[in-house]
Amino acid sequence: MTLSPARVPDTTGVRRLTATLYGYAFLDDLVLLYPVYALLFADTGLSLWQISSLFALWSLTAVLLEVPSGAWADAVSRRTLLWIGPLLTAVGFALWVIVPSYGAFALGFVLWGAGGALGSGAQEALVYDELDRLGAADRYARVMGRARAARLLATMASMGLAGPVLALGGYPLVGAASVLACLLTAATATRFPEHRVPAAAGDGGWATTLRAGLAEARKDRSVRGALLLVPAVAAVWGALDEYTPLLIRDLGVADETVPWLVLLIWTGVTAGSLLAGAAERLGTRGLAVLLAGAALALAAGAVARTPAGIVLVALAFGGFQLAEVLADVRLQHRIDSAGRATLTSVAGLGTELATVAVFGVYATLGTRASHGTVFAVLAVPYLVTALVLAARARPALR
Repeated sequence: MTLSPARVPDTTGVRRLTATLYGYAFLDDLVLLYPVYALLFADTGLSLWQISSLFALWSLTAVLLEVPSGAWADAVSRRTLLWIGPLLTAVGFALWVIVPSYGAFALGFVLWGAGGALGSGAQEALVYDELDRLGAADRYARVMGRARAARLLATMASMGLAGPVLALGGYPLVGAASVLACLLTAATATRFPEHRVPAAAGDGGWATTLRAGLAEARKDRSVRGALLLVPAVAAVWGALDEYTPLLIRDLGVADETVPWLVLLIWTGVTAGSLLAGAAERLGTRGLAVLLAGAALALAAGAVARTPAGIVLVALAFGGFQLAEVLADVRLQHRIDSAGRATLTSVAGLGTELATVAVFGVYATLGTRASHGTVFAVLAVPYLVTALVLAARARPALR
């Protein structure tokens, strides 16, 4: 546990930190290219194979850079990485609309993946350590839940704004708005407070930090368990989210209705984020119950094949989002400050790899079964995780 001894929180410092975090999170996902970049690729003349290869390149960049960037964040200023990342993404988006071509799209995805990797781990580590310094580490769950809600609200705003902006000025205007959002994100990141002293270059730099972080995970069973819990909670529903429009269209509703039901699911996810502060008291047994309930709701809603069933899917996704925040909280409480970004990135890498595996499982099952059936089958891993957590909680109750 890394919680500091109880003391009166510095409310002014907490307000400054959280205001910066919420603004950063909102602007980071206020990217109007999100809903339409696949259309940009297709309108440029790319084939389905080329578009798929771009997505694979994006994922590969994230996988390769996730852990090294986390170690770097522990070795240098985390705030610096948080403003460099959006600038890289801005360059990538600018390339897409200035010289639209396969090469420009590929380079843009590499820059976007690199920018995301720089912020992954660094943001959570900076926020936790600053809250701990301010005597408010116990607020981490509530703060990060609200930050995720801010990201979700920005994504929904992007969905609503992309169409009108595209109609007004085409892809160049959409791209310009996206670049502007990235620049504002970078400017906001410079406002993050950071009082931690980075590792000295003479101490071995990021490579030494990486080895130290991994050594901590090997020797501490509670850290290993927390590391494994993050991908176990985050990967499946994160992958299923990409298929929700197909699940909804299978209900037989009009295509115009699909976005509204997708928005309903995102509303559930946002609600799950906002409940994180109160739910931190659940403990291991409560987390097991939450995962089991969400898994059952997912399976029942998916096989119902009715719009009402989508309400259950929304509740399930909200539960999974809440569990994901709580899993991150458990990890942050168990790791040492010096390797916080490193181990957070290790958990992120596990999530990325597990998500790719889920995509493969979905593609295999989806050739023989309906989307509703595949959703129901993929609820099973959550029941298994819930059973494991319940088994671990039982000795503590004796």
